[in-house]
Amino acid sequence: MADRIVLNTVSYHGSGAIKEIVGIAQNKGFKHVFVASDPDLIKFGVTAKVTDLLDEAGIPYTVYSNIKPNPTIENVQSGVKAFKECGADSIITIGGGSSMDTAKAIGIIITNPEFEDVRSLEGVAPTKNHAVPTIAVPTTAGTAAEVTINYVITDVEKKRKFVCVDTNDIPEVAIVDPDMMSSMPKGLTASTGMDALTHAIEGYTTRGAWELTDMFHLEAIKLIGANLRDAVENKPEGRKGMAMAQYIAGMGFSNVGLGIDHAMAHTLSAYYDTPHGVACAMFLPISMEFNRDFTGEKYREIARVLGVKGVDEMSQEEYRDAAINAVKQLSKDVGIPEKNEKIKEEDLDQLAADALADACYPGNPREATKEQVIEMFRMLM
Repeated sequence: MADRIVLNTVSYHGSGAIKEIVGIAQNKGFKHVFVASDPDLIKFGVTAKVTDLLDEAGIPYTVYSNIKPNPTIENVQSGVKAFKECGADSIITIGGGSSMDTAKAIGIIITNPEFEDVRSLEGVAPTKNHAVPTIAVPTTAGTAAEVTINYVITDVEKKRKFVCVDTNDIPEVAIVDPDMMSSMPKGLTASTGMDALTHAIEGYTTRGAWELTDMFHLEAIKLIGANLRDAVENKPEGRKGMAMAQYIAGMGFSNVGLGIDHAMAHTLSAYYDTPHGVACAMFLPISMEFNRDFTGEKYREIARVLGVKGVDEMSQEEYRDAAINAVKQLSKDVGIPEKNEKIKEEDLDQLAADALADACYPGNPREATKEQVIEMFRMLM
C-alpha cells in the first residue's frame, strides 16, 4: 500500500501573514464568510485582527463563537444551523484546535448533509465532497489543526471524545502568523507546545511512520526543544520557531497517525475536561517509557535533536533514558503539572476501555492490555 501525504493547497508563514487573507477571499470570490472563533479570542481582540481586514475590504461576514475548549456535538450542530441561516459560502476559522475542529465538522456537514448526525463522522467517514472552502488561522502553536485531516469532537452525553479522519476536511489555506499567537498566556503556550511535541514524538514512533514523515517529525522535535522555553516567555523568536514547529509536526502526524498518549489524553479530557495539551504532556514520558523497547534506534535521534550530548557513545538503554529525561525536563521547565487530582479509582476501568477504543491507539508501536493502560492512568493520580 502506498504511503500518502495530504497537505493544504497553499499555506502562508511569517509575521504579518494574515494580510494575505483579503486577497485570498477576493480571488476565490467569497461572498459571505462564516468566521468561527472562540469567545475569549473575540473578547481579547484577537479575532478582530482578521475581521478588521474584512471590514476594510468590505467583505461581509458572520461571527460564530459557540465553541468550547473541548468542542461538543452541540457546538457543531448549532454552527451548521448558523452557517445556513447567514447564507455563508466560506469559512475563516481563527483559534486553536477547538475553533478549527468545530469549523472542520461544520464545513464537512454543509457539503455532505447525509452526515448531519455528527457521530456518523467518527473514524474514517466516507464523505464524497470537500468541506466548505476554509482559511485556517491558528492562534496557538500546538494542534496544527490548520494542516491536518483530523478533528476531535466531545460527546458530552457519553463522556467520550471521538476522532474523525477525513481528507476532505483539510483547510484549503493555512495562515501561520506568529503575531496571532503573541497573546497566548504562559500556561496555554506551554500546554499547546507540549501537544506539538507529543504529535512529533508519537508521529515519529507510530506504526505508520516512514522516511518523509520522519523528516518532518525530527525537525519539529528539534525546533520545539530549541524554542518552547522562549515562547513561554513570549520572546518573538520563540513564537516564530514554535509556529513553524507545530505546523511541521502536523504535516507529519496527520498522515501517519499517533498512539496511546493521545488515546489516553482524549479520554482524560472527555471525563474531567482536562485541557488537551496538558493531558498529552502529562502522559508523554509515561507513554514513552511504555513504548521504549518497541522504537528501535529512534530515541537516540530524539535525544540528539533535543540537545543531549554524546548519544553516539551511549548504550540503547542510556539513550532511551536520555530521550525520556529530556522530555521530562522540558515539561518541568515550562510548568506542566505531573499529577491530575480529578482522576478517580472507580473511573479507571472505563477510562482504559475508552482509550483502547480511541482511533489514535492502533498506531501505537506496542500493544497494550487494559491493565497496563489502567496503570498508566494511575501514575497521574
